[in-house]
Amino acid sequence: MGDKAHTHPGAAGRAQAADHPTSVRNVVLVGHSGSGKTTLVEALALTAGAVNRAGRVEDGGTVSDYDDIEHRQQRSVQLSLVPLEWDGIKVNLLDTPGYADFVGELRAGLRAADAALFVVSASDGVDGTTRMVWDECAAVGMPRAIVITHLEAARADFEEMTRVCAETFGGDDPDAVLPLYLPLHGPEGPDGHAPVTGLTGLLSQKLFDYSTGERKESEPGEDQLPRMEEARGRLIEGIIAESEDETLMDRYLGGEQIDVKTLVEDLERAVARGVFFPVLAAAPATDGARQGLGTVELLELVTGGFPTPLEHGTPSVTTVDGTPRELKPCDPDAPLVAEVVKTSSDPYVGRISLVRVFSGTLRADQTVHVSGHGLADRGHEDHDVDERIGALSTPFGKQQRPVSHVIAGDLACVAKLSRAETGDTLSAKDDPLLVEPWDMPDPLLPLAIQAHSKPDEDKLSQGLSRLVAEDPTMRLEQNQDTHQVVLWCLGEAHADVALERLRSRYGVQVDVVPHRVSLRETFGGKAAGRGRHVKQSGGHGQFAICEIEVEPLPNGSGIEFVDKVVGGAVPRQFIPSVEKGVRAQAVKGVAAGHPLTDVRVTLLDGKAHSVDSSDAAFQTAGALALREAAADARIHLLEPVAEVSVLVGDDYVGSVMSDLSGRRGRVLGTEQSPGGRTLVKAEVPEIEIGRYAVDLRSLSHGTARFSRRYARHEPMPSNVAERVKEEARTAS
Repeated sequence: MGDKAHTHPGAAGRAQAADHPTSVRNVVLVGHSGSGKTTLVEALALTAGAVNRAGRVEDGGTVSDYDDIEHRQQRSVQLSLVPLEWDGIKVNLLDTPGYADFVGELRAGLRAADAALFVVSASDGVDGTTRMVWDECAAVGMPRAIVITHLEAARADFEEMTRVCAETFGGDDPDAVLPLYLPLHGPEGPDGHAPVTGLTGLLSQKLFDYSTGERKESEPGEDQLPRMEEARGRLIEGIIAESEDETLMDRYLGGEQIDVKTLVEDLERAVARGVFFPVLAAAPATDGARQGLGTVELLELVTGGFPTPLEHGTPSVTTVDGTPRELKPCDPDAPLVAEVVKTSSDPYVGRISLVRVFSGTLRADQTVHVSGHGLADRGHEDHDVDERIGALSTPFGKQQRPVSHVIAGDLACVAKLSRAETGDTLSAKDDPLLVEPWDMPDPLLPLAIQAHSKPDEDKLSQGLSRLVAEDPTMRLEQNQDTHQVVLWCLGEAHADVALERLRSRYGVQVDVVPHRVSLRETFGGKAAGRGRHVKQSGGHGQFAICEIEVEPLPNGSGIEFVDKVVGGAVPRQFIPSVEKGVRAQAVKGVAAGHPLTDVRVTLLDGKAHSVDSSDAAFQTAGALALREAAADARIHLLEPVAEVSVLVGDDYVGSVMSDLSGRRGRVLGTEQSPGGRTLVKAEVPEIEIGRYAVDLRSLSHGTARFSRRYARHEPMPSNVAERVKEEARTAS
């Protein structure tokens, strides 16, 4: 790497459909918000000739024109595909959001890619989320490289940041994380800062000067050799340590000079196998420049060192009924298997699906089978239908360039897939298949909304269904207890984007209201009640009297109804009516409007009239009797309690446990986890963890994650219960 001659390819940099999987590289860019991922994508597109010097696409727009919300918020909020071409290889760059709220978009990018570029800012370092994503990639053996950006910052230090990356990402083998190039600094400015103007190739032993705006190669001076030799020796040892040629290390230690071609080939194989992780430097082009610093070297690594889709393989595939299915990896002639990795809506075209083809060939106007993944709990219905797709295209900014087909290993956009959602599988209609879904983060921040006006109410349902179709990390809940519409999100930024999309994309204005948890009521002791419903106002009257006794039951018992009427005081045909009335009132509640539970209601006595008694009259009497019993009894509020598991770095365990205790939580225990982390288990009232997704991120500096599961309802402390009851009385 670094010894090839490259010219500015102009329009040749515009990627079209690939003709074979070996001519495709799918690369996802990972890094924290502000690390420079999108800027790097634009710099690579300029170097490849996909955009002009002004950063404009030939037919209008810029490479970063994706979403109006992104422009308003000044940050990426969704996965974006930028295809380009370099040395005859189609490179699909998948730019992902760096903010933790949009980790679902990141996971989709990881699914669509065969290798990852971790973008690290020289001025900001590595955050906790980036470390966790690195571990995820390591678990599946995904090849990775590191790109250090923001070298123009006053305190930027490439060597120091390389050392940090080796410590952070290298684990037990920091020599697997080494630079391929060293920065070449120009003269110091008035502020004492020496700008980076080029790179020193450690394998090629060449200088690559970018100071004129185009890469120029030269020989190093004598004064530069000592610094180069030390780093070069360490790099060669790191490459040889991962070489498949077991004799190479002995030959090197014996004094043999290993030729550069052999080293480059071994380096590329080690990178593709995911055992060596090169560090590079990159910077955007200056005004008028045709190439950004390090972009040529980076494109060389991507095309030469990153694996082809053939090498990465295919996710697990089954038939629709769950029978495992073996497919030849990435074969354009095999049965069709493709996956929707992103869904978006265009006001003119309609729904557009970004698809990764794993097997077979997808053609425009083809009829395919759409299979869903069973995310009904998140508001995503199961799919098992045939659909005729529309046009195929490759995106670039806001432009869509049509293609006739997409082979295995490539990505493209599909129009008019009205039923398919993110995560769905596309396969041949006569051979339906299903791809194993990727891991979706669980949305844990509730956002209760209501339509702002009657016109908004009419459009709300359709707007919400479209919103969740685009984003499988969002869960839509119609809470039957609180009668609230709740969007479960990953964080505040995720919620803000959801509201903005409802407003600007679907024309629905909503109001955010306080989220309510599903409380319950129960009796604190035995109580009796008499329900009397007697009305006579001419004609057919109403007559029903019943007497009941209510007593509390153990947690989880529900409502139990017992008939102890003797002597026919309440005719047999009306006893179910009393029960129906009691249960209907229990659903409405007897104190603060929350459902009643965990009680036994015993019907003891009553009276009936031969003419005026009826089913409706005894239903009313049963409800009245329950309300009267509650009026003279202690009514306890029951609150839902969740089992909470928090995976957190050891440095923050104390803070997390203290915070949970402050939320009326009971810490049940801790378990050690790999990577210097601890799993804290606790039971916490749900009313206390409504914003825990946000608070935990702040508490742990973004390094912790948690899960929650409903455990049971239990009595609420009296002081909290009184506050809730008072709020209910005020609201009514």
